[in-house]
Amino acid sequence: MVLLSSCAVRTDQLARDPGTVRMALNGWVGYEASAEVLAHILREEMDYQVQLVRVDEQPSWQAIDQGVIDVIVENWGHEDLMELYGPGGNGTAVDGGPNGNEGVIGWYVPAYLEEEYPEITTLEGLKENTDIFRTAETGDRGEFLGGAPGFVTQDQGMIDAFDLDLQIVFAGSEPAQITEVRRRYAEEEPVLFYFYEPQWLQEELDLVKVDLPPYEEGCADDLEEVPCDYPAYELNKIFRAGFVEEDDPAYRFLDNWTWTNDHQNEVARMIADEGLDSSDAAEIWVEENPEVWRPWIPAGFDAG
Repeated sequence: MVLLSSCAVRTDQLARDPGTVRMALNGWVGYEASAEVLAHILREEMDYQVQLVRVDEQPSWQAIDQGVIDVIVENWGHEDLMELYGPGGNGTAVDGGPNGNEGVIGWYVPAYLEEEYPEITTLEGLKENTDIFRTAETGDRGEFLGGAPGFVTQDQGMIDAFDLDLQIVFAGSEPAQITEVRRRYAEEEPVLFYFYEPQWLQEELDLVKVDLPPYEEGCADDLEEVPCDYPAYELNKIFRAGFVEEDDPAYRFLDNWTWTNDHQNEVARMIADEGLDSSDAAEIWVEENPEVWRPWIPAGFDAG
C-alpha cells in the first residue's frame, strides 16, 4: 500500500509501465471503433502494450484523476468535469484537442413518419402529435425512447420546458436501442428517440432530426428546464496530465490522431452490423487505410 502524504504529488502521477498505454473504453460502438484502431496501431506498429479499460463516461475522468488511465479518446462536452479535473481544478486532466469527429445529439424520427405527419419534425407539430407515440408502457403519454441512462442527456429538461406529453423509456444500452429502433422501422411504427452522430445506423436507416429551438450559451445550465436543442460537439481527446508531461511516442501518436465520422462509421459498422470482433475490424481498417494513419506516427519514431 502506498500512502500519499504530500500535496505536491498529484494523484495522476502514480508510477506506470512506460511501455503500456491505458485507454478508457466507453460504452458505444463508435468509441470502441476509435479505441480499437488506435490500440492496434500502438501494438503492431509501435510495440506498445495497450489496456482497454471498460468504464462509463464520467468515471473515465475519475480514473484519469486517479492515474488509472491515460486517455479518453472521445469526449462529449463535460465542461463541468474539465472544471473539476482540468487546469483550474485538480490539474490531472488535459484537453487533448479535436479527434476529428463532429458530434450531434438530438431527437430523431424515421423519414416515413415525416411523410405521414409532415409537421412532426417541428416543435409545434410534435406537441400536437405526441399521442401517436403512446405505448402500453407509457399509457396516455407518448413514449420518448432514450438510450443508455449514462449517456450525455438533457431530454427530461427539454420535455418539461417544451411542455410535451412524453415519458422517457430508456432502452438501457446502445445495442438495445438500435435493436428496438430497427424493429419499429421494419414495421413502420411511430418512434421518437434520442440519437446521435457519428453513428453507423444513420447510413442504413432514413432518419430525420427534429428541428428544435437552437442551443444558445447558458440555455442548458439548469437541466430541469432546457428550452433548447443540444449543442454541436467538436469531439476531443482528454489526456492524463502526467502522460502529457512524459511526452513519449505513444502520447505524441495519440496527440497527432484525428479522423472523420466516416472513418469511425466504417469500423463501427463492421463491429455492430457485420458481427466482426472489434479487434478484427480494426485490423481490416488499418490494413486498408495506411495513408490515413501513417501520418499519426511521430516523425522519426523507430520501434527498435
